[in-house]
Amino acid sequence: MKTRVITSLVGIPILFLALYFYNYFVFNIIVAMICILAFYEIISAFRISHAIWLYCAIVPMALIVILSDHDEIRGFMPLLFFLFIVYIAVCVIFEVKELTFAQVSEVIFFCGIVLFGFYSIISFKILFPLEQYGYDSLYLILLGFGFAWGGDSAAYLTGVRFGKHKLAPRVSPNKTIEGAIGAIFGSMLLGCLFTWGYSALLPLLETGESIPTVGLKSYLTVCGVGIIASVLGMMGDLFTSAIKRQCGIKDYGSIFPGHGGILDRFDSVLLVMPFVSLVSRWLPFISR
Repeated sequence: MKTRVITSLVGIPILFLALYFYNYFVFNIIVAMICILAFYEIISAFRISHAIWLYCAIVPMALIVILSDHDEIRGFMPLLFFLFIVYIAVCVIFEVKELTFAQVSEVIFFCGIVLFGFYSIISFKILFPLEQYGYDSLYLILLGFGFAWGGDSAAYLTGVRFGKHKLAPRVSPNKTIEGAIGAIFGSMLLGCLFTWGYSALLPLLETGESIPTVGLKSYLTVCGVGIIASVLGMMGDLFTSAIKRQCGIKDYGSIFPGHGGILDRFDSVLLVMPFVSLVSRWLPFISR
């Protein structure tokens, strides 16, 4: 528990430091590097040997997709098609027996979900340009992380204290129904706290008549979205846990002491961030 708390206290400033570069190309690069590390954890979990050809296909895919909101990168999108042609040709012509098609299908499917989750973080820059939406874009990203990680933390604390009834014992024996209920309230609470903090900081960050209003409707919207986001976060968590069970591993890595690897920390983010980026286009979290 102590290690988890220390890691979180160190990780939060790093997250805000990354967001400082939000409107710059370096932010895309940071997200791409994290995604590639997640790919490495996936391939390591499946114990695929001589996987150099697989890396040659999926790593450029991650770079091209996540960096594609810049005009100079968008022109390279056709490379995705070429890369997969090369990879299939290698498997067929040279009969790479170490990489069975069943393994490759599972790995690429998993990597596709992970790529979609991380790309959704970048999608906020496209859907809500900083020049037009101001700090709202950063608020929405933090709201997504708040839903995901607030639910995770609340589920852990509630489960340890009150957990008695197993949620999915065959997939993740430590998760409980009580913890799941705590996750829902935790997501709503942290979402509301982020919204309140944002509304309090706005007069200091922006001036003029365009300052958005955050009222009761905003908080109700945050709570409603937080409930769904929390359930999606748990689904992402259980999905990655099921893969761990299949692969016979406890954690995907050890980059975060007390938490595990990239996928152990970002598992709930994989479905939450795409959901938040989609609903943010239609739901009035804030009104300008």
